[in-house]
Amino acid sequence: MYLDIDNKYRSAGTFDLKKDAKKAWQKAESKAHEGQGGYLVRGRMSFESYVNEHLMPNLTVEVKTLETYSYELHAHILGYFAEPRMIDIRAADVRRWLTQLRQSGVSAATRKYLKTLLSTIFSNAVDDDIVPANPCLKVKTAKVAKKSLRIITPEQYDKFYAALVHDIWKLLVEVAIETGMRWGEITELRVKDFEPKQHRIHVSRAVVQVNRKFHPEGRRFLVKPPKDHEQRVLRIREGLTKRIKDHIATHNLKKEDLLFWYIPEAIEPGVIEPAPTDLGRTEPNEKGRTYQHGTMSAYTAGGCRCEHCKGAMTDYRRKRRASGKDQPRRQRSWDTDGHIPSRWFRERVIRPALAAADLPVDIRMHLLRHAHASWLLNGGATLMDVKDRLGHASILTTERYLHTVDDSGMAALNALERVRQGGHPEVEVLGSVILTGLVSQEPLNQDELEKIDSQLLFSYLGTFQAEMNRRLIQNEMKVGVTA
Repeated sequence: MYLDIDNKYRSAGTFDLKKDAKKAWQKAESKAHEGQGGYLVRGRMSFESYVNEHLMPNLTVEVKTLETYSYELHAHILGYFAEPRMIDIRAADVRRWLTQLRQSGVSAATRKYLKTLLSTIFSNAVDDDIVPANPCLKVKTAKVAKKSLRIITPEQYDKFYAALVHDIWKLLVEVAIETGMRWGEITELRVKDFEPKQHRIHVSRAVVQVNRKFHPEGRRFLVKPPKDHEQRVLRIREGLTKRIKDHIATHNLKKEDLLFWYIPEAIEPGVIEPAPTDLGRTEPNEKGRTYQHGTMSAYTAGGCRCEHCKGAMTDYRRKRRASGKDQPRRQRSWDTDGHIPSRWFRERVIRPALAAADLPVDIRMHLLRHAHASWLLNGGATLMDVKDRLGHASILTTERYLHTVDDSGMAALNALERVRQGGHPEVEVLGSVILTGLVSQEPLNQDELEKIDSQLLFSYLGTFQAEMNRRLIQNEMKVGVTA
């Protein structure tokens, strides 16, 4: 018998003599560990020791990424892989871990991300000569369908904008929709980044909100270069330029001041309207009892958390505090140096505006960035224009917005319709300036191009594509016959 690399006994065979058996198991064990070498020594450290003592302190990633890694490690990975030695973790262990995540309700997208994070850890361990190979490379995860971007319409944006209460938030949202800037870039904008004469905004910094223990100076907000270090200059419309100038003058902002800042608000408990009496009763609890909606009994004994039952409990607690029977809860304070906390902005600005506008879509600040890109493409901007404004490092990232163009599928539909009505069409003069220009080989000028309807243009492009395909097939057949 011999020990394999998983520290399990295996048979090397059956032999008549003890010395032959000894040679056999020694040879088999040596072959099993062949190529392991020093890994058998360095790989004896536990997974948790390697991560906490060697990997995390020396990772060269952004602070926010380090915070995310740390959270995911403690939430989903270390609980399973903490004790095993690095050299003992095999592909089968990774598969069992992914199965456990799936059974506990972790989504396919999150499982894929976690497996990528685990693979990154083992790739670093391979580079550090801790393990000979990355076991994650032999494991596949379930495919994750890409979610299509949901783009808000200009009408939905107008309703949302009108529902915003303060002028400062209206201007912030207007800057977001007209520039496509990220939340961290907008909330780090300062007066010095604004050039009113040139109608330009410089994007050279961004701010992220992190846990204090990950901040180099123990703070909550970290100012850093933009994502992918893509600094850029954005032109804006004259109307927006004027509104920003008026905003600066109204608040007497200095060169180093933030354009948008956190405005603390005292939130006083309001009076709860009495619940209607015809709300019906709750679902039966464990004892089979039901209670009238909008009452304290429904909240406590019935376990109902509808707005009416919560309102009844809130009103009860408010009255007790007002009579001095309970100590009032301290008002939550936001730890900030003047930058706007993203959660505060969503709770105190976005959600009230959405409720007032009664919109069917949940508008988030990043959704305004998507809308900016989609509206540009629908308005005729090129992919490179959109890429430069959004600050994408690769145009492949920008291409995800192509499917949001309203006429993007018209060429295919028109080509299908023509084929169904009578085979592959020949290119013919349809009374269009496009075909006339092509036949005469004279380029069309800008005035002629602007007269062409975009849907008609897509239709003609589909016609040309179909004809080119037909002729290419014919040419290939002729070449084959000649040969």
